[in-house]
Formats: sequence, C-alpha cells, structure tokens
Amino acid sequence: MISRVVIAGGGIGGLTLAAALRRRGVHVTVLERAAELRPVGAGLALGPNAMMALARIGLAQPAAAAGVAIERSVILDAGGRPLGFEVDVADLSRELGHGIVALHRTRLHDVLLDAVGRDQVRTNTRVIRYDMRSDGVEATCQDGASVAGDLLVAADGLHSTLRAQMVGDGAPRYAGYTSWRGVTPPGSVAPPVRLSESWGRGERFGIVNIGFGEIYWFAVADAPASGQDSHVKEELLDRFAGWHAPIAEIIEATPADRILRTDISDRDPIRRWHEGHVVLLGDAAHPMTPNLGQGAGQAIEDAIVLDHCLSAHVALEGALRAYEQRRVARANWMVLGSRRLGAVAQLRNPVAAWLRDAALRMTPPSVALTQARKLMQVDFDA
Repeated sequence: MISRVVIAGGGIGGLTLAAALRRRGVHVTVLERAAELRPVGAGLALGPNAMMALARIGLAQPAAAAGVAIERSVILDAGGRPLGFEVDVADLSRELGHGIVALHRTRLHDVLLDAVGRDQVRTNTRVIRYDMRSDGVEATCQDGASVAGDLLVAADGLHSTLRAQMVGDGAPRYAGYTSWRGVTPPGSVAPPVRLSESWGRGERFGIVNIGFGEIYWFAVADAPASGQDSHVKEELLDRFAGWHAPIAEIIEATPADRILRTDISDRDPIRRWHEGHVVLLGDAAHPMTPNLGQGAGQAIEDAIVLDHCLSAHVALEGALRAYEQRRVARANWMVLGSRRLGAVAQLRNPVAAWLRDAALRMTPPSVALTQARKLMQVDFDA
C-alpha cells in the first residue's frame, strides 16, 4: 500500500496530484527546483475536462473564482474577419457539465498550493537521479540530499531529468516557431467579449480575458530556435503592424519586462511511462505544443487518474499499469493532434494559407463541435 509519495516538480500537474493524495491522507513531499514558488507563464484556459478533474478533488469552484468563464470563441484572420463560425462555448459547457475557465497561471498555482499546504513543498531542491531500493525508491537532489518514498512521480517538465534517466530520448523537438506571452496591467485595455486567435502566414496572435481587468495574450511566429529580442515591444508591434485591433493596443499596454519569449517544443510520444517505483506525469510524460490548449488540462487529468489508480490497486505495479492504460492513448493523441494543428496554423505559403482559410470557412459547425467534444469529454470512472 502506498503511504509516502515524492513528487519532483511543483507545477500544475505535480501540485494537483499532491492535493489529491493529501485528501486521502497520503504523505506527500513536493520537491521544486525553483528558489521561489513563482510559476513561469502568463495565462491559460482550463477546458471542461480539466474543470471536471478539479471538481473531483473539490477545486473546481476555487479555480473558477480565480478566473473568468469563456462564453464565446473564434478564429480570425489578420484583418479580424472570422475563419469559420463562432463557437458558443457557454452552450457547449452546459452540455458537458463544466465550462472553460481562463485565468492567470499564478492564481491557479495559488489555488493548488492552498490545497496542498505550502509547507509540503521544498523549494530550491532539484531532483537529479533516482535509485530503486528493496522497499521503494530514493530521489537524489542536486545538493546531495536524498528523499525516500514508496513512489517517485516525475512531474519535472519538458526537460525532465528523471525522464532522461528512464527513457533517454534526448532533447525535445523544436516545432519551428517561438512564442511571446504577456498579461496587460489591470484596466489598461477593455476586456474582449470572446476568446480569439488570429491567423496570418507563419504568425498568430491570441487574446483571452482572464478576469480582474487583465488580458492574457500570446503571439506565435516562425523563427530559428533560441532567438533573442533586442526591443521586444517594438519588434512585436512591427511584426503585427496592420493586424486588427486591439492587438497593437495590447502590446503597447504590456510592460516589456512582463513579456516572456519561449520556443515551442514537444517530444515524440512514448507508450511506457513507468519503471519500478517511478512514474512520469504531465510534460515529463507527454510534452505537447500549446496549439490545442491542453497542456495543463492533460497534466491535471494525469494527476486525477493516477490518484484513482493508486487508491484502487493494492499492488503498485498494477496501479501504474492501469494509469498507463487509461492515459497513454489519450495524451499521445493530444500530442500529435496539437503538432498537426500547429503545422496548419503556421502555414506561410500564400496559396496554402488561402486554401486553409477557405477550408475553415467551409467547415460545418457540427464538425468543429464534434472535435471539441472529443477534446473536452473524459470519463474519470472508466
């Protein structure tokens, strides 16, 4: 029976699992490599699948209160004209039982930390290796300290050290495009009435109301890996000059030191996520590009399913196999689907981009809604 769990990584997936385990009285230690509990990122949207998962551990309501419900969503062209129909998210939310909630990543992090207990998280503690023992596993940290447990959960992200030890599949795969993300100061720009993503040729811009007078935005563009910005606001304003309002206003309103640049990467899917007393979760298991908006959602799904499997199986091996059986196919489908969508959204060739836009305009609403349901519906009791 599992009584001591060590989680490497204090991000969304790791903290969700810690919150779930603590509800059942399992002793949890979270080891976070960052010196402070300050999540990297700006905003995110949690789909009905993520909200349904959080509801199972009593956190859907606090998460919803930390953000704003999305009522409508649309894809636009650079001039602001719709590419296809506008999705009535509120109607879809009623059908699925939960809505889409957009919020600042820091606020979600705080909700999870409050549930876990901040004293359960050790900061400035990077796990660099694991060693199996007869009665469990030992995690060795960069400072030489070690922590033993019945199970070690690798929730240490895209560049997971523990995945490297288990799988050894090298560096992540660069998608060919980079991103800039930011949040406007409260009240500086009127909040949009809908979530939107605008597509150009090799460039995109997304706008999301996250409540509290703030707007989360992201820009995406084809670029060599590891690029640097000399004057990020001026360069973004130049890149998106001529695009529809309020893109320029949003960039102008955001302080330059609050604009984050991140290369977009993923990894090829794998089908085995555990070895002995060690298991992968979230980006350590299935890092994906953000094109489907499911990175955080899939990490949250992982956490809830892993907790359920650990509670339902006496033997650890049986629990971890059940976790893989329930999660691997769905998460890997997301990885490949997000990769494909990114390739389409980033088309640069004028003819190919025109054909893409025409196809989007001709896509029946029923097709788009069916795809949305597949993304957002999940049975946690399966």
